[in-house]
Amino acid sequence: MSDYFLAFWNLENLFGPENHPHRLDWVKKDIASDLVGWTQALYDKKLAQLASIIRQMNDGAGPDILGVCEAEDEHVLKDLINTLAPSLPNRNYSVIAETNDLSYRGIDTAFIYDKGRFSVDEALVFNHRVMRRTGTRDILQVTFKTNQGRRELVAMANHWPSRYGGAGPEASAGFRATAGETLSYWHSRIFEEATKKDRTPVIAFGDMNDDPWDRSLTVNALATRERGDVERARSPKFYNLAWEYLVTPAIDHKGNSRMLEGTLYYNYNGNIFDHLLVNRPLVDANPDSEFKYVDGSGGIIAFPEMVSHRTGDGPIRFGLPEGDAASNVNEAGYSDHFPVGLKIREV
Repeated sequence: MSDYFLAFWNLENLFGPENHPHRLDWVKKDIASDLVGWTQALYDKKLAQLASIIRQMNDGAGPDILGVCEAEDEHVLKDLINTLAPSLPNRNYSVIAETNDLSYRGIDTAFIYDKGRFSVDEALVFNHRVMRRTGTRDILQVTFKTNQGRRELVAMANHWPSRYGGAGPEASAGFRATAGETLSYWHSRIFEEATKKDRTPVIAFGDMNDDPWDRSLTVNALATRERGDVERARSPKFYNLAWEYLVTPAIDHKGNSRMLEGTLYYNYNGNIFDHLLVNRPLVDANPDSEFKYVDGSGGIIAFPEMVSHRTGDGPIRFGLPEGDAASNVNEAGYSDHFPVGLKIREV
């Protein structure tokens, strides 16, 4: 019997420095002005800040699998792994990065995983394009196999289209509905095609840019707060652990107690945009299950140093220079999202 800790974190625009040699030409063209002043020193500081949080996860052992979004490419994630290495010498992290991002800024979904605990068959790595008139962001699907029990777990990293912009969340809701339908479709296909069929454990996590009660989650992705419905379901439903952490107690960076009402704060309001979805084999009582969600383990990861003392704020963000590093970067920050995580048990 082994436990595994899985987490997801929106890294808030983890771009290489302004002279990043691996930058795609179209990304250079579209965001060049945003990266003026994004020096190697600032980039290195951002990596160090992210690494300081990741290494504390899982009681200081670091995550076994970390899903991420808003990473420019696999090169910046390899830099992050190298930054982590001195503090997590027992980890052997590797990267699986999505390369088909069709959003205008080149922000990818990816996985960092420990090769000492999991192997990956590249033939079972898929980028699911979310299409609605134009391409938006992809869903990255990876089948991980445990090195100990040789059991398979499917993980799906999500970054759904933004709700912010000129027309507001209602105008963009259809894009997230399509993302939810895409996730639900491939969940169904996994049940049809995987070795274990409908006993295949699936975890879908990510920044969905909607709250757990929004239709993109409840109707399109079939993600519910009713665990019993998922346990009894014959269809590919998810139990959404976000309902378990709608309000989360935390200590802020000044040592004060406060309640977190979101994984992201916008206009002084908390939103639960970062979700942990688990399917029936992970929560039902069937003895054929090979993995189980560890009850009560799902939640927001909020170490004190990353929690703002202002009640209208949540995580302390690092930011991007956007042409003026002195005004727009906080080197004491981390990301504009809190990470979320859970434990599963190989049984």
